[in-house]
Amino acid sequence: MADEADILSLVTRIECEFREMPGLQLTERQMQRMWCLDGATCHVVITVLVAHGIVVKTQRNAYARADRRDNPAAA
Repeated sequence: MADEADILSLVTRIECEFREMPGLQLTERQMQRMWCLDGATCHVVITVLVAHGIVVKTQRNAYARADRRDNPAAA
């Protein structure tokens, strides 16, 4: 698993990706592949993104930008 500085860097990078691609929806496994993350690191990153209101978990078990109006999970 990555150290704290790496986690913060990943959170910032992934937050930017979600902001640049508003329709992006990824499962945890897809995030692991897209950003070359191990399972534990990915889980921590997702936990931080959700806790800060950046992403929400959809009904399809994917993560999407929290402020999307067309995202029912964001309501």
